[in-house]
Amino acid sequence: MSSVKTKSNNKGQASSSSTGARRRLRLWMGCMILFFGWAGYTFIAQSGEIEAKSQELEERQASLTKSQQSLNQLQYELNRLQDPEYIGQIAMKKYGLYKPGEIPVRVSESETGND
Repeated sequence: MSSVKTKSNNKGQASSSSTGARRRLRLWMGCMILFFGWAGYTFIAQSGEIEAKSQELEERQASLTKSQQSLNQLQYELNRLQDPEYIGQIAMKKYGLYKPGEIPVRVSESETGND
């Protein structure tokens, strides 16, 4: 009878340990599901933020490029204004000022169409 008793105890222990193993496996799976859910949520939220920041970066880079082009144009104009010949051309065109001894030649608009 003792051999029958040990077999039944072994079955009871085996079912008891497999029940505990199943419980641990379920707990582990639950934790893993929670972890992957949190990781997925964080990934999606951060990828949305990254997209918004990338768009903002592109806009600012475009603005920077436009500002640099404007700055280069202004520096070019500043350098041209240092040239006395360019200043003389501006004085002649805008204000009708000429050097002493120069005779201005003016062409009227009506004469250009008579060719």
